[in-house]
Amino acid sequence: MRGPIDTVLFDLDGTIADSIELILSSYRHTMQRCLGHVPADELWLAGLGTPLATQLHDFAADAEQHELMRVTFRDFSNEHHDDMISAYEGIPEVLAQLKERGYKLGLVTSKNRASSLRAFRILDLMGIFDVLVCADDVERHKPDPLPVRQALAQLGSQAAAAIFVGDSPHDMVSGRAAGVRTAAACWGPFARAHLEPTEPDYWLQKPADLLSFV
Repeated sequence: MRGPIDTVLFDLDGTIADSIELILSSYRHTMQRCLGHVPADELWLAGLGTPLATQLHDFAADAEQHELMRVTFRDFSNEHHDDMISAYEGIPEVLAQLKERGYKLGLVTSKNRASSLRAFRILDLMGIFDVLVCADDVERHKPDPLPVRQALAQLGSQAAAAIFVGDSPHDMVSGRAAGVRTAAACWGPFARAHLEPTEPDYWLQKPADLLSFV
Protein backbone atom coordinates (compact mmCIF):
# COMPACT_ATOMS: atom_id res chain seq x y z
CA MET A 1 0.00 0.00 0.00
CA ARG A 2 1.29 3.47 -0.84
CA GLY A 3 1.47 5.99 1.93
CA PRO A 4 0.77 9.73 2.03
CA ILE A 5 2.29 12.02 -0.58
CA ASP A 6 5.03 14.40 0.55
CA THR A 7 6.58 15.19 -2.85
CA VAL A 8 4.98 16.68 -5.96
CA LEU A 9 6.86 16.79 -9.26
CA PHE A 10 5.69 18.83 -12.23
CA ASP A 11 6.39 19.03 -15.94
CA LEU A 12 6.74 22.58 -17.32
CA ASP A 13 5.40 23.11 -20.87
CA GLY A 14 1.74 22.19 -21.14
CA THR A 15 1.43 21.64 -17.40
CA ILE A 16 2.62 24.80 -15.63
CA ALA A 17 3.34 27.03 -18.61
CA ASP A 18 0.83 27.63 -21.38
CA SER A 19 3.52 27.73 -24.04
CA ILE A 20 1.99 25.45 -26.64
CA GLU A 21 1.27 28.17 -29.21
CA LEU A 22 4.85 29.42 -28.83
CA ILE A 23 6.15 25.89 -29.39
CA LEU A 24 3.94 25.28 -32.42
CA SER A 25 4.71 28.69 -33.92
CA SER A 26 8.44 27.98 -33.53
CA TYR A 27 7.96 24.58 -35.15
CA ARG A 28 5.99 25.96 -38.09
CA HIS A 29 8.52 28.73 -38.69
CA THR A 30 11.40 26.25 -38.54
CA MET A 31 9.84 23.74 -40.92
CA GLN A 32 8.84 26.41 -43.44
CA ARG A 33 12.32 27.86 -43.47
CA CYS A 34 14.25 24.59 -43.47
CA LEU A 35 11.95 22.25 -45.41
CA GLY A 36 9.85 24.63 -47.47
CA HIS A 37 6.65 23.17 -46.06
CA VAL A 38 5.07 22.55 -42.67
CA PRO A 39 4.12 19.01 -41.64
CA ALA A 40 1.00 18.56 -39.51
CA ASP A 41 1.08 19.93 -35.97
CA GLU A 42 0.17 16.46 -34.70
CA LEU A 43 3.56 15.14 -35.78
CA TRP A 44 5.31 17.66 -33.55
CA LEU A 45 2.90 17.24 -30.64
CA ALA A 46 3.58 13.49 -30.66
CA GLY A 47 7.12 14.24 -29.46
CA LEU A 48 6.16 16.91 -26.93
CA GLY A 49 7.86 16.20 -23.62
CA THR A 50 11.14 15.13 -25.21
CA PRO A 51 14.13 17.46 -25.80
CA LEU A 52 14.14 19.68 -28.88
CA ALA A 53 17.13 17.90 -30.43
CA THR A 54 15.35 14.57 -30.12
CA GLN A 55 12.18 15.86 -31.78
CA LEU A 56 14.11 17.39 -34.68
CA HIS A 57 15.74 14.08 -35.60
CA ASP A 58 12.46 12.93 -37.15
CA PHE A 59 12.42 15.91 -39.53
CA ALA A 60 16.07 16.54 -40.44
CA ALA A 61 17.71 14.77 -43.38
CA ASP A 62 21.23 15.04 -41.95
CA ALA A 63 23.31 16.57 -39.16
CA GLU A 64 23.72 19.90 -40.97
CA GLN A 65 19.98 20.34 -41.45
CA HIS A 66 19.37 19.23 -37.87
CA GLU A 67 21.64 21.97 -36.55
CA LEU A 68 20.02 24.59 -38.80
CA MET A 69 16.62 23.53 -37.49
CA ARG A 70 17.79 23.68 -33.91
CA VAL A 71 19.20 27.20 -34.28
CA THR A 72 16.17 28.42 -36.24
CA PHE A 73 13.75 27.05 -33.65
CA ARG A 74 15.70 28.50 -30.73
CA ASP A 75 16.10 31.93 -32.34
CA PHE A 76 12.38 32.23 -33.09
CA SER A 77 11.38 30.93 -29.67
CA ASN A 78 13.75 33.27 -27.85
CA GLU A 79 12.48 36.27 -29.82
CA HIS A 80 8.82 35.61 -29.04
CA HIS A 81 9.07 33.78 -25.70
CA ASP A 82 8.14 36.51 -23.26
CA ASP A 83 5.04 37.60 -25.21
CA MET A 84 3.72 34.09 -25.84
CA ILE A 85 4.01 32.32 -22.50
CA SER A 86 1.76 32.44 -19.46
CA ALA A 87 0.86 30.30 -16.46
CA TYR A 88 -2.26 28.19 -16.76
CA GLU A 89 -5.13 29.58 -14.72
CA GLY A 90 -4.92 28.36 -11.14
CA ILE A 91 -1.34 27.08 -11.32
CA PRO A 92 0.35 29.87 -9.30
CA GLU A 93 -2.21 29.52 -6.52
CA VAL A 94 -1.89 25.72 -6.36
CA LEU A 95 1.90 25.88 -6.27
CA ALA A 96 1.78 28.49 -3.52
CA GLN A 97 -0.58 26.34 -1.44
CA LEU A 98 1.58 23.24 -1.87
CA LYS A 99 4.64 25.25 -0.82
CA GLU A 100 2.80 26.63 2.21
CA ARG A 101 1.71 23.13 3.25
CA GLY A 102 5.32 21.95 3.25
CA TYR A 103 5.41 19.65 0.24
CA LYS A 104 8.72 19.07 -1.48
CA LEU A 105 8.36 20.42 -5.02
CA GLY A 106 10.38 19.42 -8.05
CA LEU A 107 10.37 20.29 -11.74
CA VAL A 108 11.10 17.56 -14.30
CA THR A 109 11.28 19.02 -17.79
CA SER A 110 12.82 18.34 -21.18
CA LYS A 111 13.49 22.07 -21.51
CA ASN A 112 17.05 23.19 -20.82
CA ARG A 113 17.82 24.97 -17.56
CA ALA A 114 18.32 28.45 -19.02
CA SER A 115 14.95 28.33 -20.79
CA SER A 116 13.23 26.94 -17.70
CA LEU A 117 14.56 29.72 -15.51
CA ARG A 118 13.55 32.32 -18.08
CA ALA A 119 10.01 30.90 -18.02
CA PHE A 120 9.95 31.07 -14.22
CA ARG A 121 10.99 34.72 -14.27
CA ILE A 122 8.19 35.57 -16.70
CA LEU A 123 5.64 33.54 -14.74
CA ASP A 124 6.81 34.94 -11.38
CA LEU A 125 7.55 31.43 -10.06
CA MET A 126 11.18 31.86 -9.06
CA GLY A 127 11.94 30.08 -5.79
CA ILE A 128 8.88 27.83 -5.83
CA PHE A 129 10.69 24.60 -6.69
CA ASP A 130 13.23 22.94 -4.43
CA VAL A 131 14.80 21.01 -7.32
CA LEU A 132 14.94 21.41 -11.09
CA VAL A 133 15.87 18.50 -13.35
CA CYS A 134 16.20 19.85 -16.89
CA ALA A 135 17.30 18.45 -20.24
CA ASP A 136 20.93 19.41 -19.67
CA ASP A 137 21.03 17.67 -16.27
CA VAL A 138 20.52 14.09 -17.46
CA GLU A 139 21.83 11.81 -20.20
CA ARG A 140 18.48 10.09 -20.72
CA HIS A 141 15.20 11.92 -21.01
CA LYS A 142 11.49 11.27 -20.64
CA PRO A 143 9.92 8.78 -21.24
CA ASP A 144 12.94 7.22 -19.52
CA PRO A 145 12.47 7.27 -15.71
CA LEU A 146 15.92 8.77 -15.04
CA PRO A 147 14.82 12.44 -14.76
CA VAL A 148 12.09 11.56 -12.25
CA ARG A 149 14.45 9.36 -10.25
CA GLN A 150 17.07 12.09 -10.19
CA ALA A 151 14.54 14.60 -8.84
CA LEU A 152 13.55 12.15 -6.10
CA ALA A 153 17.18 11.56 -5.17
CA GLN A 154 17.93 15.27 -4.94
CA LEU A 155 14.85 15.83 -2.81
CA GLY A 156 15.58 12.85 -0.57
CA SER A 157 12.12 11.48 -1.42
CA GLN A 158 10.79 7.97 -1.84
CA ALA A 159 8.92 7.07 -5.01
CA ALA A 160 6.02 5.68 -2.99
CA ALA A 161 5.44 9.11 -1.44
CA ALA A 162 5.67 11.11 -4.69
CA ILE A 163 3.42 12.07 -7.58
CA PHE A 164 4.34 13.42 -11.02
CA VAL A 165 1.94 15.87 -12.68
CA GLY A 166 2.30 16.15 -16.45
CA ASP A 167 0.35 16.67 -19.64
CA SER A 168 1.98 14.27 -22.09
CA PRO A 169 2.16 10.50 -22.51
CA HIS A 170 5.94 10.79 -22.06
CA ASP A 171 5.37 12.28 -18.59
CA MET A 172 3.04 9.48 -17.57
CA VAL A 173 5.34 6.73 -18.85
CA SER A 174 8.37 8.27 -17.16
CA GLY A 175 6.59 8.63 -13.83
CA ARG A 176 5.13 5.13 -13.92
CA ALA A 177 8.54 3.62 -14.73
CA ALA A 178 10.09 5.55 -11.83
CA GLY A 179 7.51 4.10 -9.44
CA VAL A 180 5.71 7.34 -8.55
CA ARG A 181 2.02 8.04 -8.86
CA THR A 182 1.03 9.96 -11.98
CA ALA A 183 -1.56 12.68 -12.54
CA ALA A 184 -2.64 13.73 -16.03
CA ALA A 185 -3.11 17.47 -16.53
CA CYS A 186 -6.10 17.64 -18.85
CA TRP A 187 -5.71 21.38 -19.46
CA GLY A 188 -2.66 20.71 -21.66
CA PRO A 189 -2.62 19.97 -25.41
CA PHE A 190 -3.42 16.24 -25.16
CA ALA A 191 -6.98 14.93 -25.10
CA ARG A 192 -7.90 12.39 -22.44
CA ALA A 193 -8.22 9.69 -25.10
CA HIS A 194 -4.58 10.24 -26.02
CA LEU A 195 -3.46 9.82 -22.40
CA GLU A 196 -5.68 6.91 -21.39
CA PRO A 197 -3.30 4.18 -22.67
CA THR A 198 -0.71 5.37 -20.11
CA GLU A 199 -3.18 4.71 -17.26
CA PRO A 200 -2.58 7.74 -15.02
CA ASP A 201 -3.41 7.27 -11.35
CA TYR A 202 -5.33 10.56 -11.29
CA TRP A 203 -7.09 12.79 -13.80
CA LEU A 204 -6.91 16.53 -13.18
CA GLN A 205 -9.46 18.67 -14.98
CA LYS A 206 -8.07 21.82 -13.39
CA PRO A 207 -4.98 22.51 -11.24
CA ALA A 208 -6.99 22.84 -8.03
CA ASP A 209 -8.05 19.18 -8.34
CA LEU A 210 -4.57 18.24 -7.17
CA LEU A 211 -5.28 19.71 -3.75
CA SER A 212 -8.08 17.19 -3.14
CA PHE A 213 -5.71 14.25 -2.65
CA VAL A 214 -2.36 15.68 -1.55
